[in-house]
Amino acid sequence: MKRYTVRVRQQDKDIFLQIKNGQKTVETRAATIKHKNIKKGDILIFVCGNDKIEKEILKASLFKSISQMLKYYKIKQIMPSVKTKQEMEKVYYSFSGYQEKIKKHGLIALELSN
Repeated sequence: MKRYTVRVRQQDKDIFLQIKNGQKTVETRAATIKHKNIKKGDILIFVCGNDKIEKEILKASLFKSISQMLKYYKIKQIMPSVKTKQEMEKVYYSFSGYQEKIKKHGLIALELSN
């Protein structure tokens, strides 16, 4: 079992709170070398400012694209405040270099414990 720290920007505090209260049950990241080896049983430590929560990974899955991932997960599991695939893509692509990272590496979806 490994422990990984995931930083959530203060401006994204709502995402941190969605994870904390169990609304957001799947965390996703571009499947770069930094994230692609996260496995079931590992612990994610989410840090936002001075707040911290720990979640165990129940399942880790790799996907080649957002479309492929959405065949397995509902949007609201990943981004509870987003309604459509287009909105989801807009959020992902708002992060610097993320569109290219997803295209090159795909995504890892991490199911979180309650």
